[in-house]
Amino acid sequence: MINIPPNIPRSNSPFGRKLGNLMLKAMGWKIVGTFPSENKFVAAVAPHTSNWDFFIGIAVKLSLDVEIRFLGKHTIFIPPFGWLLRKLGGIPVRRDTSHGMVTQVRDIFNANEKLILGLAPKGTRKYTPEWKKGFIHIAQSAEVPIVPMAIDYRSKTFVVMPAIDNAAELSPDQLLNQVKQQFSKRMAKYPEHASGL
Repeated sequence: MINIPPNIPRSNSPFGRKLGNLMLKAMGWKIVGTFPSENKFVAAVAPHTSNWDFFIGIAVKLSLDVEIRFLGKHTIFIPPFGWLLRKLGGIPVRRDTSHGMVTQVRDIFNANEKLILGLAPKGTRKYTPEWKKGFIHIAQSAEVPIVPMAIDYRSKTFVVMPAIDNAAELSPDQLLNQVKQQFSKRMAKYPEHASGL
């Protein structure tokens, strides 16, 4: 089983862990790698080309009993499903405010002692010419490392890679290229949609 350092935020849900293990077993997936010792980081999950990526990510999160948060437009956090989104780790953010998204998320990092924020760098499962840099700007603004995490359909393996600790020392383009080098189009469920790799 993958090693989880003691300062990583945990969900503390025995039921969730059992459910996650059952989901992974049913789908035939495994998890490899080691979580970093940092208690705050951006998890860059890629390549993202299918709706199945979300279910695999949720199964991994539950199985590891790790609290991984994700961003969502504030308007979707309404009854009847708003409570469930929050329970699964959703963080509502506003896109219609002069207080930009990066600043909002930086403030959320600063307000939490421990926080793992999971993001899909490409921003969509469809083909796009290039990855978005929002996750880069968030990591650099919050002064937290980026941890690449791969969904590798070739071997049905979720891979937790070493942290990129020098995020603040690189330009956004340099950091984006360093993150992208950790992935391959061949990992994707639909390689033809794995743009930017």
